[in-house]
Amino acid sequence: MDCVLGCGACCIAPSISSLNKAAGVRCKHLSSENLCLIFDKPERPAVCSQFKACDWICGDGPKQALKTLERLEIETI
Repeated sequence: MDCVLGCGACCIAPSISSLNKAAGVRCKHLSSENLCLIFDKPERPAVCSQFKACDWICGDGPKQALKTLERLEIETI
């Protein structure tokens, strides 16, 4: 499954410790169009590069993806 351009859920819901990003806070590298500004750059964290979109996470779109990722973040604290 390919990511939906402009979704941004994986850049909002989870914490990203290597960027000092708290859960539920927009990543500082997320554009206003919800696109990663460092997608093809070496400074992109490994955790971001390793994330793969899939049906059970992304569901039927960005709202479902955000909800699922928020739930996963809470369950893995």
